[in-house]
Amino acid sequence: MRAMWGVLAAGLLGASAALAAEEFKTDEEGFIRDWLVLAPMPLETEGNGAEELDKQQLKDEGKLQPKAGDKATANKKELTWKKIKTKDYYFDFAEILGQVTEQSIGYAVAYVVADAELSGLTLQMGSNDQGKVYLNGKELVKFTETRTIEKDQNQAQNVTLNKGVNTLVFKVINEMNNWQGCIRFTDKAKAPVKSIKVRLEP
Repeated sequence: MRAMWGVLAAGLLGASAALAAEEFKTDEEGFIRDWLVLAPMPLETEGNGAEELDKQQLKDEGKLQPKAGDKATANKKELTWKKIKTKDYYFDFAEILGQVTEQSIGYAVAYVVADAELSGLTLQMGSNDQGKVYLNGKELVKFTETRTIEKDQNQAQNVTLNKGVNTLVFKVINEMNNWQGCIRFTDKAKAPVKSIKVRLEP
């Protein structure tokens, strides 16, 4: 009887481990390399990315909690959330989609896991072109012009990551040419935060 319970317990533990979400490390500079992405959604008005940035193509966009394979409809177009791993510090929608797609909107989501509360952080964003970032439903940073991507172009300071899972939603708009985005967290000493993990399930 004891042997049977032992087998059952082992089976349950194995099932629990299988159900646990896979976690990924940031890179050496702290950049998130694993994302869920949804794109492309056409701009309603060409060349007007700044205005489109403040529209919500998806309801309650700051509170999105997708998983891979989920469907979403925006501007009458159905799309599927996909897992991606970047080759560099930024994600590149043209590379993901296999083509350059202008006058378009895309979303990227990552679930950031902290073993303990981390306060006094800086969220560093880079985007090409316009970008907006939400953390746990709150808008932290926004950029409304066109540009090429670089590291740490915009900052949200005094950011707190809660113990456990934190939802990061990144909206990026492309008017022309390249379409990219990057995010990392730095600490009070401006060093990359590498203790966090990333998962792609809420």
